[in-house]
Amino acid sequence: IHSFCKKDDHNKENIFNTINYDVAAKKRKKDLLNNKAKTQYFHQEKWIYVHKGSTKERHGYCTLGEAFNRLDFSSAILDSRRFNYVVRLLELIAKSQLTSLSGIAQKNYMNILEKVVQKVLEDQQNIRLIRELLQTLYTSLCTLVQRVGKSVLVGNINMWVHRMESILHWQQQLNNIQITRPAFKGTTFTDLPLCLQLNIMQRLSDGRDLVSLGQVAPDLQVLSEDRLLWKKLCQYHFTDRQIRKRLILSDKGQLDWKKMYFKLIRCYPRKEQYGDTLQLCRHCHILSWKGTDHPCTANNPETCSTSLSPQEFINLFRF
Repeated sequence: IHSFCKKDDHNKENIFNTINYDVAAKKRKKDLLNNKAKTQYFHQEKWIYVHKGSTKERHGYCTLGEAFNRLDFSSAILDSRRFNYVVRLLELIAKSQLTSLSGIAQKNYMNILEKVVQKVLEDQQNIRLIRELLQTLYTSLCTLVQRVGKSVLVGNINMWVHRMESILHWQQQLNNIQITRPAFKGTTFTDLPLCLQLNIMQRLSDGRDLVSLGQVAPDLQVLSEDRLLWKKLCQYHFTDRQIRKRLILSDKGQLDWKKMYFKLIRCYPRKEQYGDTLQLCRHCHILSWKGTDHPCTANNPETCSTSLSPQEFINLFRF
């Protein structure tokens, strides 16, 4: 009997150790999936039906989180034509739509944002654009985390605090960027004729870029103050009626287009223009990137596609 009891205790200990091992293994696996996954949710198709109700053929409806998971934003940020579009979409979601995303969509959002930051750190482009995005997201999270008792965010509060710490770290990395001068010693921008310099500067759609360019060299400072540049910039972004409401005269009695521009952007949204956008097929209600094949039954699918701005994309899911 004594030997049997010893054997039984040994078996119980083995069973207890096995249970502990299984629990620990499951916990590690869960932590890996929930907190350490760095890849976007993968789906074979790169398009999605946008439907707002249940039918006999389709149950449920399409959500913003589902669309965000399936439209391949991870690849889109690597395309220069789509980069600004995706960043603007991330900014709009950060302002008001974070709570509309599912748990996996929120995780994908943060993973895509991390890839965006890494891309900017590598190529040293669009730094100000990403700084503004991170600041918008951090401000929104500060507000939402304070209301955690109302269950406005999916997931553990500690996870979101960790994500906020990551955002602060990314902001610090962007602030520490030192722009390296290229080794190329050929023709530079200032070596071009003045007419070509002005022609290039007219392609800039953000007045802050003109101001930054004028700080590079004294000659560029003079060009960046050209009244015609700022006049075209105002006329590009704003209507004649909006401009007439915000007229500002200089000391010489002329319209001060530069001051008018910065006053107008505080009052009205600027015109948005993107190299490539998401498109909605009016015939089959499929949302996809331009050039993505989808099972459309129209005779000429290209004529059925409508380009969507980032705000129009979000509006599709406001039921």
